[in-house]
Amino acid sequence: MPLPPHEATLVEPLEGGKVRCTACARYCAIPEGSHGFCFVRKNVGGRLVLLSYGIASAVQVDPVEKKPLAHYRPGTRVFSIGTVGCNWRCLYCQNAEISQEREIVGRELLPETAARQAVRLGCAGMTFTYNEPTIFAEYALDLMRAARRAGLFTNFVSNGYMTPEAVGLLGPDLDAISIDFKGSGEPGFLRKYVSAKGPEPILETSVALKERGVHVEITDLIVPQVGESVEATRRLARFVGDRLGPETPFHLLRFHPDYHMMEFPETPVRTLEKLHAVVRGEGLEYVYLGNVWGHPLEHTYCPKCGAVAVERFGFTLRSWNLDERNRCGQCGHRIPIVGRPPAEYVPSFATPL
Repeated sequence: MPLPPHEATLVEPLEGGKVRCTACARYCAIPEGSHGFCFVRKNVGGRLVLLSYGIASAVQVDPVEKKPLAHYRPGTRVFSIGTVGCNWRCLYCQNAEISQEREIVGRELLPETAARQAVRLGCAGMTFTYNEPTIFAEYALDLMRAARRAGLFTNFVSNGYMTPEAVGLLGPDLDAISIDFKGSGEPGFLRKYVSAKGPEPILETSVALKERGVHVEITDLIVPQVGESVEATRRLARFVGDRLGPETPFHLLRFHPDYHMMEFPETPVRTLEKLHAVVRGEGLEYVYLGNVWGHPLEHTYCPKCGAVAVERFGFTLRSWNLDERNRCGQCGHRIPIVGRPPAEYVPSFATPL
């Protein structure tokens, strides 16, 4: 039996039976009977309905490092949930089969059921990912509250294209977020390759969530030829350092060809290394390369003495060289990582995994 329509709360009424969706920065004005840009928020008789409420199209247990979160609850597993639809149209999307789906497909997964499954599977957190979670904000909110009641943390993997209204709704129940700027947030790249007007809403969201106490990590997908700009990366790094703080983790992600951009090559590692130096040059202390397994820039280095504080291989922790207060084992400098790996992964201080 299908779930009944779920009325959205991120909405304001307009004249003539229209409604304005206030979930994402598009602020879609939706006539009666029509959908928003995301295809999951629909005007039904002058009410905005979230069609994907309670319908999960992707469910999986992941390491938290996959999100990617390098400084939040390392070594834990998260119960990952995605639905259909998206407020962007990334031409290289690796989850296009669900993010660009225009029909509501998936299986019923109500919040309390999801929380019970997460606990049963040994997860420490619940993650909203695979498609943009902002478009199913009301469902995500109920999932987060169920997760909290079950003792789980919550995080978003997001493009950050939110509104102040969405931040106000979600912020109190959200523990962590990784915000992906795509092509360093360069406006021309965003317009052409993701159908977004510009980076301003993403910048505002990152600051607003940080101010609310949400743990924020920044990712930047570097697309070769069209999305690699030293100046754009420098501007983004400067913004992160000035507004979010130099201790904010910053991930430079390698592009893999997919969807409508199969002809593009993977990002050269040397390009990522060059941009890593640019970001570090702007004073950011924790800069990582992603999707380059085995690279030494996957590790966390102490910014004071340069020692390897956390050694990684892909999504796996290899060694943990911090004490019980997450201070560097060499010089005692505190590394701003929330939590420590579970005891079964790190039997004692500075013990290889």
